[in-house]
Amino acid sequence: MPSLRDALTARILVLDGAMGTMLQAAGLQAADFGGARYEGCNEHLNLTRPDVVRAVHAAYLDAGADVLSTNTFGCAPYVLGEYGLAERAWELTLAGARLAREAAGARFVVGAMGPGTRSISVTRNVTFDEVLAAYELQAGALVAGGVDALLLETAQDTLNLKAAALGVRRALRAAGRELPLMVSGTIEPTGTMLAGQGVEALYVSLEHLDLFSIGLNCATGPEFMTDHLRSLGALSTRFVSVYPNAGLPDERGQYAETPASLAFKLARFVEEGWVNLVGGCCGTTPAHIRAIAAMVRGRPPRVPAAREPQAVSGIEVVYPTDDNRPLLVGERTNVIGSRRFKELVVAERFEEAAEVGRAQVRGGAQVLDLCLANPDRDEAADMDRFMAQVTRAVKVPLMIDSTDPHVLELALRHCQGKAIVNSVNLEDGEERLAKVVPLLRTYGGAVVVGTIDEDKQQGMAVTCARKLAIAERCHALLTERYGIPARDLIFDPLVFPIGTGDATYAGSAVETLEGVRAITQRFPECKTILGVSNVSFGLPPAGREVLNSVFLYHATKAGLDYAIVNTERLERYPSIPEEERRLAEDLLYQRGADPLGAFAAHFRDRTRAPAPARALSLDERLARYIVEGSRDGLVADLDAKLGEAAPLEIINGPLMRGMEEVGRLFNDNQLIVAEVLQSAEAMKVAVGHLERFMEKSQSATRATLVLATVKGDVHDIGKNLVEIILSNNGYRVINLGIKVPPEELIAAYHAHKPDAIGLSGLLVKSAQQMVVTAQDLRVAGIELPLFVGGAALTRKFTATRIAPEYGGLTVYAKDAMEGLDLANRLFSAPTREALVLR
Repeated sequence: MPSLRDALTARILVLDGAMGTMLQAAGLQAADFGGARYEGCNEHLNLTRPDVVRAVHAAYLDAGADVLSTNTFGCAPYVLGEYGLAERAWELTLAGARLAREAAGARFVVGAMGPGTRSISVTRNVTFDEVLAAYELQAGALVAGGVDALLLETAQDTLNLKAAALGVRRALRAAGRELPLMVSGTIEPTGTMLAGQGVEALYVSLEHLDLFSIGLNCATGPEFMTDHLRSLGALSTRFVSVYPNAGLPDERGQYAETPASLAFKLARFVEEGWVNLVGGCCGTTPAHIRAIAAMVRGRPPRVPAAREPQAVSGIEVVYPTDDNRPLLVGERTNVIGSRRFKELVVAERFEEAAEVGRAQVRGGAQVLDLCLANPDRDEAADMDRFMAQVTRAVKVPLMIDSTDPHVLELALRHCQGKAIVNSVNLEDGEERLAKVVPLLRTYGGAVVVGTIDEDKQQGMAVTCARKLAIAERCHALLTERYGIPARDLIFDPLVFPIGTGDATYAGSAVETLEGVRAITQRFPECKTILGVSNVSFGLPPAGREVLNSVFLYHATKAGLDYAIVNTERLERYPSIPEEERRLAEDLLYQRGADPLGAFAAHFRDRTRAPAPARALSLDERLARYIVEGSRDGLVADLDAKLGEAAPLEIINGPLMRGMEEVGRLFNDNQLIVAEVLQSAEAMKVAVGHLERFMEKSQSATRATLVLATVKGDVHDIGKNLVEIILSNNGYRVINLGIKVPPEELIAAYHAHKPDAIGLSGLLVKSAQQMVVTAQDLRVAGIELPLFVGGAALTRKFTATRIAPEYGGLTVYAKDAMEGLDLANRLFSAPTREALVLR
């Protein structure tokens, strides 16, 4: 008999359908369950009516199922406890496994373990250890019953999954067995799991578990799974499974998909090469499985992805790339660096302390550094209580900053996502590596690696050569001896204060910059990180902000991937006066006779203040608000400008000139992504204010358009301008917002009956996402005119890549005004034909 792996490599396998649907249709009475107190406990039927369970298995085998799942979905002791059966969990699970094993013969059996009725993250009525113990027991019984693989299915909380997987691994070790571990998550119609993660964050969070397969089941019918399954298929180096419900139930609990319609909709997943294992969940029957088996027969299976993605995650996933570096790590949730945060923790006001983290995220932090190491308090207790709050306050990945492995473990047990551990080094040889690496293997995570070794004279590497040498040694140890993937290593070349007068560190900033460059070139698969504000320690406060910004600018040019900063007080490099930039660079590069003295003298007794705005013309001030991402005074100046010009003239004039300058500065590496987003927010405020003063067309509604920024893109300035201009020219606009997946657009099409759809996106990857979205719209039978636009899009790309995938009329608009012109021509009978022919 071939192994399950061999079988899935050779062909697409068919999983069985719903057990509960079939049992419900069997006309069972309370007596069949063993009495009224057990009625509804399907797992108890493994003992009281094994013949009924056996008959369901036989029906699915006869329909063509290659894989049976055991009737053990609800066998967690705390679930069975609701029927007074907690003590019989092993017995019921073992019986279910044996029934499936006996029925299957030469076919495969997976031991099914559902999500239970309690969630660590959502309801918080179960602990990590309780979940671990429950699934250890279930897995042990399933293994004893002879299953071929273990399946954690219908998962709704990734933290439950992590705990359950540890329980499964523990049971396998106890049994001396190695069996495949499969996971199937449930994505709600909202687009995420119940606890908040989408499929990409889910996959990244479980990467460390060495899963056999990962997939989706339940919750919805196949249409709503399309985009999620496509993402999973592109990411996963594992096999991918899918077994949807037979559609969504109606008010009578009836499922809409017939066997033929379900197989027809699943056929796309097979044809696109997204799946290895296909079956059915709620509402499916042997008839559905027979249709699916016929559909997949002879079709080639999906080929797993070649390499894992480089990513970290919280509720949301973050991919560190050249397009978004440096990722900003908020530093104020740290009792060592933030007096306010420390005071809140000491006062045990942990919910308010979590708001400090939320403020950092609002300021642009894409990761949060968390440090609770106060020598006067119990760090472990504080971390435990703070993590319970911050994981509800923010969605970004978390960086756990502690020297105590016990504290690290406590924190990681709160993380749904793939966190970053800060940090390991060789100060005590391999001792810290030996303590921390097992935590990474157990809970998942990337790790910051400091360039520090055992050298008693110069343990903390100051020179570029020492930084690189220690990085090379750490890389070899961690990847070769400890088995940590290189993609999960984040090297910290260390930042030293250059303003204290200590000659040891006078030229250290340049060595750090060169260290970033050298490590990036030597290990391109790894990332780098710096605690930026360390460079300015001891200098006047106003000067610190300037030096930090100039240092960050040069570090970014050197290749820096993560920057630990105070995102609420990050000075913009282009906004710094030329003289102050020169003073900062003189200090960084040690130019001149006394660069430290000159810098300190200039900033002593000064406070940072913007250049006097009134020295600029009104148009220059309006543009500067956008360039600096500032709103202070913006509305007043807009009101003044309204006395001179119409709202659209202001938008297309000084405000757009500001956005053009933002683009130029970004392309010149003088602005980072987080600062561009702040400029976009200032533009949004300006446009929103001006909208109230625009004259609306008095004509009847010309047409209805649905607008959306495509999945994966948070930029919406262009789209919002289109909305305002169209709305003020007689069009009804439904704005779906940002990061809109195809299924949400399809739902909006059915809900709003629009006359056209508009897609927007700023990023390069957004152009490709438009291709994918166009494909899904076509498959859904949508033939409306499709407008597309965005900074990375071109007329040629639209014509050669998007239009062929859509099939219907596809038009490219380079800006909002051209979008209005195209809409006017499209929805006017005399000009429509010419536009269509073009």
